[in-house]
Amino acid sequence: MPTLSRHSSPAPRPEPHRHREVAESFGVDPQRYDRARPRYPDALVTRIIATSPGRDVLDIGCGTGIEARQFQEAGCTVLGIDPDDRMAAFARSTGVEVETGTFEAWDPAGRTFDAVVAGQAWHWVDPVTGPAKAAQVLRPGGRIAVFGHAFDAPAEVTRALAAAYAKIAPDSPFTHAAAGAKSALETYREMFAAAAAGIRRADRFDEPEHWRFDWEQSYTRDQWLDHLPTTGPLTRLAPDQLAVVLDSVGAAIDEIGGGFTMPYTTLAATATLTG
Repeated sequence: MPTLSRHSSPAPRPEPHRHREVAESFGVDPQRYDRARPRYPDALVTRIIATSPGRDVLDIGCGTGIEARQFQEAGCTVLGIDPDDRMAAFARSTGVEVETGTFEAWDPAGRTFDAVVAGQAWHWVDPVTGPAKAAQVLRPGGRIAVFGHAFDAPAEVTRALAAAYAKIAPDSPFTHAAAGAKSALETYREMFAAAAAGIRRADRFDEPEHWRFDWEQSYTRDQWLDHLPTTGPLTRLAPDQLAVVLDSVGAAIDEIGGGFTMPYTTLAATATLTG
């Protein structure tokens, strides 16, 4: 899920699943999204498969197919669902089978799966309908696993981003959110605690578990500037506004040596279907 690094919420609150204009803005440049967004830890994919009854996977909000391809590489059969035709078309071009629509409105047509997964996407799903429908399409002992990356860029980079965004969009909800001091990890812990609570309320799963995977990825200046336009606050900016942000952030990266190593934490809320 995109953030304004350590100074913002991942999406306007409350009820992020109702902000469809944000949820469906990531397809503006699917090639960039697929190129710049990081993969998920192999240990996460392996653990989901090992704790599921089989290898048929339903990927909710599959986007360009980043995690879908990882599950395919691990020997799974994957069906993706995404509401954005542009993202779905790109995923299909990489060999992922995708049906277009929201998970809430999607017709499973009697199909069932061993695992239902969602990478950086579960917050866009209705917190009541989503877990109930996941239970409907899972086989006995099937697993739901929703996950995402938390990350905080270096302080100098974060300050440059927040200042530039406040300059070009002072009335944006993201600008106001930047006044908060929560780290991305704190925000994501709250988000995945809410996801676990929704799974628990469905009363169809065993007690949800929280998984955590820590890892790092190095970025050059150009690589990070390639990544930034794929994040929620920036996907809907006009080209001239985006240029202001990227120039400011690029200058900040130059000042710290032209690159940095990003510590990532991938969090998951997961549970097994009972009965």
